[in-house]
Amino acid sequence: MTKNFRIEKDSMGTIEVPMEALWGAQTQRSIINFSIGEELIPIELIYSLTLIKKAASIANFNLGLIDKKKKDLIVEACTEILDGLHDSQFPLKVWQTGSGTQTNMNVNEVISNIAALKTNSELGSHQPIHPNDDVNKSQSTNDTFPAAIQISVVNEIIKNLVPTIRELTKVLDKKSEEWKDLIKIGRTHFQDAVPLTFGQEISGWSEQLKDAENAIIISLNELYFLPLGGTAVGTGINCPKGFCEESIKSISYDTNLMFYKSKNNFSIMASHDRLAQVMSQIKILAGALFKISNDIKILSSGPRSGIYELIIPKNEPGSSIMPGKINPTQCEALSMVCTQIMGLEYAVSMANSSGTLQMNEYKPLIGFNILTSLKLLKNVIENFRIKLVDGMEPNQNRMKLNLENSLMLVTAIVPKVGYEKAAEIANLAFKESLNLKEATIKLGYLNEDEFDEAMNFNSMI
Repeated sequence: MTKNFRIEKDSMGTIEVPMEALWGAQTQRSIINFSIGEELIPIELIYSLTLIKKAASIANFNLGLIDKKKKDLIVEACTEILDGLHDSQFPLKVWQTGSGTQTNMNVNEVISNIAALKTNSELGSHQPIHPNDDVNKSQSTNDTFPAAIQISVVNEIIKNLVPTIRELTKVLDKKSEEWKDLIKIGRTHFQDAVPLTFGQEISGWSEQLKDAENAIIISLNELYFLPLGGTAVGTGINCPKGFCEESIKSISYDTNLMFYKSKNNFSIMASHDRLAQVMSQIKILAGALFKISNDIKILSSGPRSGIYELIIPKNEPGSSIMPGKINPTQCEALSMVCTQIMGLEYAVSMANSSGTLQMNEYKPLIGFNILTSLKLLKNVIENFRIKLVDGMEPNQNRMKLNLENSLMLVTAIVPKVGYEKAAEIANLAFKESLNLKEATIKLGYLNEDEFDEAMNFNSMI
């Protein structure tokens, strides 16, 4: 009978590893010991760790610490991983050691075994590339894992989230310009207020998103400084001079992003304030989207018994019992994502504050929550734009009706009659179901010409 496992050995002894698996003993121990939940370490984080391993091998070669054959084998293995050829070989859960050591070793072991396959060596033989002595040379999980989180977060924000936000604000800006002359009633405290244009209202949404995007980009500045070379506690034990600079040069080249050597490894390795700050700004973006979503739900409410000043696309039937009902489902999906992100941000804040001495032991959670938030936001913003914002249109007749019926237009005649008389006019109009002109003339405060002169919608915006 053919065995479906091989025997591998590490510092704790022997363990059975699936025969065809490219991971090794330490990864297998993590699979056995941490069968918790369904959440895997994000593949983006695996790729960033792989980038670091590739850069480290080049740096170690340039510094004379490994030969060209080993460097080339490690680079080739890393290239295959980065091409997505081995995604299934990274099965570890988020809920593992708080340093991410098992995931770091997972990457080291897979690189070692890819090299073994390329040289017709046995899987798990650690020949010709050793996962610790060669792949992990000059490194520790404690500096590579936080560096990988930072690289992943910067990459996701700059290359995915920011362009997605800008696509949405581009559409909003276009609609703001298109509707710049469409006057409608404003609302504060859910009550009628003075007029504005629909274009102005939309411009507020767009600017709020631009502000959030800008704040996120600014918060990224410190993430470009990587703690590589700090190794175990920040002192750089077993890391040669020049390794950090050489590695970061390669990482910057491969990502087309400019990274730098950390100014203080002790801070970045023991605490992740900078990541928490970025996550805080991500939450603010979620809050802005939540607000916009709620505004659209309110403005599109109806169609007959609500405000219904905004007509949104019909995505699907809204009810299993009420025929013809259409719901703002894109707004609801966006609101749920934003709510989830707010919860993830709180977890990151708690995790960041819970580190001890020279180590924050919540690294996988922090990385997972931030990267999950970024992917959710990219997807939901894109969906929201395509399925709702692109197709939404103003209900101009309803806007005109609501504008003309609003008692808060009385604000326009305050300069002529004063606040108290204007309030009296509004109260009378409401009590006797009059329009403002009728109430003003009935009270004798203005004649018809004077009222019409004051009640100029264009002068109110």
